Parts: sequence; structure tokens; C-alpha cells
Amino acid sequence: MSYEPDWNVLTVTCPSRTSLARIANKWTAMIVIVLSRGPARFGDLKSAVEGISGKVLTETLRELERDGLVSRHAFAEVPPRVEYELTELGRTLQEPLSALGQWAEAHTAEVLVARDRYDRA
Repeated sequence: MSYEPDWNVLTVTCPSRTSLARIANKWTAMIVIVLSRGPARFGDLKSAVEGISGKVLTETLRELERDGLVSRHAFAEVPPRVEYELTELGRTLQEPLSALGQWAEAHTAEVLVARDRYDRA
């Protein structure tokens, strides 16, 4: 009989908290949304995710690779070519992160109105 620990993201020492922080990061969500379309090169990701710096993109991709969510494929070509793609585990994030992106787009007007109302009060 195998023992499966009771992970609790609300517990400060729970390792699931690190995973939640990683996937709740705005850059992670956008990168996963782009990679949901298929493999992409670094430059393609940087162009698709407007506003991300090369340094932050590199760091985020390395963290996602470390967590097993993204795989990096280097091709022995001249010039060198590197592509990133979601792993099987990473693909499990497609639906929830896509849903969050769709929610943000669908409710932008309402959020802007609420912000305006709050700021005026």
C-alpha cells in the first residue's frame, strides 16, 4: 500500500505552494497559453508575450523546465535552433490557464469600471 501525503497549499511548508506560485505567475500563464499552440522558439515566445524581457523569459523557461512543465529541444543545426514545448504535465495546465485568460478578457470592462469606482471613492 503506498502512502500519498495530504498536500495542502495553505500550509507554509507544503511544497505544493511553490507549484502554485509558479503557475500563478503572470509570465508563466502567458507562456503556457502560447505553448498551448505548439512548440515555439525563444524569439517567437518573446514576440508573442509582449512586455516580457529576455532575462525574465529565460528565467521563467528554466523554472518551467525544472518543474517538468516545459521541455527544451536543441537542434544540431547552423545556426543553432532551440524550441520549447509543453510536456505532458505542462499540457494539464492548458485548460485552467486558458480559462483564466479568457475570464480576464471577458471581464476587463467590468474590472475597469470597478477600479474607477474604487479610485473615485
